[in-house]
Amino acid sequence: MRTSTNVARHRRRKRILKAARGFRGARKNLLRVAKDGVMRARNYAYTGRKRKKRDFRALWIQRINAAARDNGVTYSQLIGMLSKSGVGLDRKSLAAIAVSAPAAFTKVVEAARAGA
Repeated sequence: MRTSTNVARHRRRKRILKAARGFRGARKNLLRVAKDGVMRARNYAYTGRKRKKRDFRALWIQRINAAARDNGVTYSQLIGMLSKSGVGLDRKSLAAIAVSAPAAFTKVVEAARAGA
């Protein structure tokens, strides 16, 4: 008897094994094991995309804190003053200013102090 799912089954198998390329051992060529490996890899990739945002935010905060302490104020005090003074800079841009242009960051701190 001929199988009715021949093409679909082959396509499904091919798609999973293609995603498992570069895996070691049986994970690269045995369907049942490859399916588990691909599922786990995709799960880690999903988690990693969320983790990346968390890690970058933490890095920006560390950079801002270091630059803020050079100007005699802590990170939390600076963020509080910035929100009170209405300066609408996010942490990403603040960190970029702190690293690339310390003089400009000092001006931002002074503006926050004046507004708060």
